[in-house]
Amino acid sequence: MNRFESFLAQQFEDYMTYRRQLGYDTDNLRWALKTVDRYLVTQNAGPEDLTPAFFLSLQADLHTQNKSINRLLCCTRKLFEYLVRIEYCRDNPLRDIPWLPEEHFIPFIFSPPQIDELLAAVCHRLRKNSNDFVKDLGSYLAILLLARCGMRISEPLRLLRDHFRTDDNTLYIEKTKFKKDRLIPIPKAVAAEITNYLAVRRILWGTDANAYLLAISKEKPFYDEIIRRRFHQAVSDIGLKCCRKTIGNTNIGAPTPHCLRHSFAVNTLKRIKAQGKSAQHALPVLAAYLGHSEYKHTAKYLKLLDADHRHQLVNFISTKKHNP
Repeated sequence: MNRFESFLAQQFEDYMTYRRQLGYDTDNLRWALKTVDRYLVTQNAGPEDLTPAFFLSLQADLHTQNKSINRLLCCTRKLFEYLVRIEYCRDNPLRDIPWLPEEHFIPFIFSPPQIDELLAAVCHRLRKNSNDFVKDLGSYLAILLLARCGMRISEPLRLLRDHFRTDDNTLYIEKTKFKKDRLIPIPKAVAAEITNYLAVRRILWGTDANAYLLAISKEKPFYDEIIRRRFHQAVSDIGLKCCRKTIGNTNIGAPTPHCLRHSFAVNTLKRIKAQGKSAQHALPVLAAYLGHSEYKHTAKYLKLLDADHRHQLVNFISTKKHNP
């Protein structure tokens, strides 16, 4: 792991240790502190430079979304609260730096028919020779699990074979984004596809010593770049390829694998409402299924009613831009 290099390197490491001892995940914190660390090094900064003006310059030099900048400065502000408590410094230079206004984000939402088309397009690209067929079938299964079970892209790729329980059609997912384990039921059709894939893999590869549920070879699991490539090929094949764009303070998302997770949440809630049931009552259950630590995180996925609503909203924003 890369070490910090600025004059605050030891304080950064001590703060990371402190946060870990409190039970917090420090992945995002390390990203924020590494960014500050690099800026301190490039500016040849010393203790006398830890002023509000210095961090306003850092804020201005970060060429990314305001949301990411705010998150970075929030982490840095908490760092300096810690440094004031341990009396390393007297004041918090970020105390009065305001939040930047954050952009609105409209994710791409697939309708259920579009998801069916996408999966059919992935299937259409399956190669026929035995080694490539098994690999392509595994990548199809990964995309199927994103679409039908709302998984994050890393989750199907880390599943082991014994995480798939054929007796009750469930998958056991270990320690993901919020360090939670969960056991989820999967549709019978998905369970049948997994069972078929494992049988094909065993027959065509002759032996199956690979412990992973989805495997790119007899020894190795998949890595996510292959799944992303297959996904984007299929999106292009069905005519949904488009670029991310910004209109005013609104970012309009392009199709990505994570959009299948958004779409799963939106389409599930829509189906529940269509059955005359309470979407509000279903939200905590959906949150547990998706592996969210609190259902407020799931609610962030529900900015749109469905794919048609997204299309209408994007058209409205585009029209407003051209006809102010």
